[in-house]
Amino acid sequence: MNPMAQLYYNKVSYSPYRDRIPLQIVRAEVELSAEERAYLTAVEKGDYAGVKHALREAEVYYNIDVNCLDPLGRSALLIAIENENLEVMELLLDHGVATGDALLYAIRKEVVGAVELLLSHRRPSGEKQVPSLMMDGQFSEFTPDITPVILAAHTNNYEIIKLLVQRKVTIPRPHQIRCDCVECVSSSEVDSLRHSRSRLNIYKALASPSLIALSSEDPILTAFRLGWELKELSKVENEFRQEYEELSQQCKLFAKDLLDQARSSRELETILNHRDDSEEMDPRETSHDLAKLKLAIKYQHKEFVAQPNCQQLLATLWYDGFPGWRRRHWAVKLVTCFIIGLLFPVFSLIYLLAPKSALGLFVKKPFIKFICHTASYLTFLFLLLLASQHIARTNLHVQGPPPTVVEWMILPWVLGDSVTPWN
Repeated sequence: MNPMAQLYYNKVSYSPYRDRIPLQIVRAEVELSAEERAYLTAVEKGDYAGVKHALREAEVYYNIDVNCLDPLGRSALLIAIENENLEVMELLLDHGVATGDALLYAIRKEVVGAVELLLSHRRPSGEKQVPSLMMDGQFSEFTPDITPVILAAHTNNYEIIKLLVQRKVTIPRPHQIRCDCVECVSSSEVDSLRHSRSRLNIYKALASPSLIALSSEDPILTAFRLGWELKELSKVENEFRQEYEELSQQCKLFAKDLLDQARSSRELETILNHRDDSEEMDPRETSHDLAKLKLAIKYQHKEFVAQPNCQQLLATLWYDGFPGWRRRHWAVKLVTCFIIGLLFPVFSLIYLLAPKSALGLFVKKPFIKFICHTASYLTFLFLLLLASQHIARTNLHVQGPPPTVVEWMILPWVLGDSVTPWN
C-alpha cells in the first residue's frame, strides 16, 4: 500500500470520531411535480407567458396545484410579491389563486404596488377579491392579533398606512393594564404571553409617527399623551419595560421633530399656542400663551422644551421690546438694567393706574418684570437690614418708639405684594 494511503487509513481507523450521527428529514414535505417546479420557476423569473401557459393547463388538465409551495414555504403569489412583479401578481389573482396572508407579506416587504393591487383587485366577474389575513393559522408567520394596519404601522411606511386609513380601517383600543373585564381575564388565563404581546403590538402601532401624522388632528398632543401612557406602562409591565420605554422615547422625538418643520417664528408660535378648544382669544394674549409648551412641561417632554426652535422663541419672548439684546455690549446691558431697576417704583404706579396703556403693557414684558422684581426684592432686603439695625439699638425691655420712616416704607411691600405687576 502506498505510504500516504496507509497513513490516511491509520488516521481514519483510529479517529476518535468514528461514530457518526445519522441524519434524516423528520418533517414531511410535499414533493413538487416537474410541472409545478416549472410553474414556480416561471413565477420566480417573471416569465409572464410561461406562468399564463401553466395556469391554463392547470384549468384544463388539473396537473398543477396553483397554490403549491416551494421548499421555502412560498406560494407563487408570495414569490411574485417578493420580486415586485405586479403583472404576474395580477395574472395569478385573475386565476383565483389563494391570497392567504399575501397582504400581510406585501406589507412586511413594503411593496406598495402589491398592497394596492391586493386591496383593489377585482375578479373578472367584477366581484372584489378581498385578501384574507391568513390561509392557515397553524402555519402562518403572523399571529392572529396582527392586522394589516398594525403591521403597516410597525414598518412605519407612510404610503401603505395611507392606503389602509383611506379604507376606514380601525385599531382595537387597548384596555387598561389592570383591566379586569371578562375579555382580558379570559385572554390572560388562556395565554398570558400572547395577551401581553398583543397589547404591546397595538401600542407599537399607535406610536408609529406616520400613523399619528395621518390619523390625528393634533399630532403633538397625541404624542404627548401616548408618550406619558407608555412611560407609565413601562413601570407596570416589567418584562417589556425596555420596549415601552423605547416607544415612549419615540413619541417624544416625534413631537420634537415636528417643531423642526416650522419655517418661521409665526408658524412656530401657531404650533405652540394651539389649544384643544376652538375659542377665539385676544391676539396679544395668544402670543404669550404657549399652551403646547405648558403641556410639554406637564407631560415631562424635556426634548420638546429643549428643542432649538422652541428655545429661540422663548428667548425672543423673554427679550421682547429689546431686539438684539444678546448682541449688545455688556456695559450697555448693565446700564440699561440699572436704569430700569431705579425706575421700578414709577413703572409700578403706571401699571396700577393705567395697565392697558403703552407703558403699562411695556411693564408686563417678561424681561422688564424680571428686572423690576429683582430691584424690588433687593430694595426690600435693604430696608429690612436698616430696620434690623434700628431694632438692635433699641432697648427691648422698654416700649419702643413709634414706627420709623424705614418701617413705614416696608409696609407697602407687605400690603401690595398681591397686586404688583410682576407676580
